[in-house]
Amino acid sequence: MSWYNEWWVWMVVALLLAIAEILIPAWIFFGFALGALFLGAMIWIGIGASMSLAWSLVVFAVFSLIAYVILRRIFGVRRGQIKIWDRDIND
Repeated sequence: MSWYNEWWVWMVVALLLAIAEILIPAWIFFGFALGALFLGAMIWIGIGASMSLAWSLVVFAVFSLIAYVILRRIFGVRRGQIKIWDRDIND
């Protein structure tokens, strides 16, 4: 078994990305952390334990994108946070 098919490797990556999100808050690392967490859980359950590195990265990217979209939907820009100008100051 290769290192990228070990569930604990993906869990460590998820933990490191979550720590990076705490240190550099941007809501981008958290989506990647959730993607790594989901892939690690999937390998731990036994689904995809024999994937190649390329497929592991594709699944990680898909999970990360789904997590990012869901997080953006939940914690996105709040209503009233952005100021929309409807007239020019020089008018």
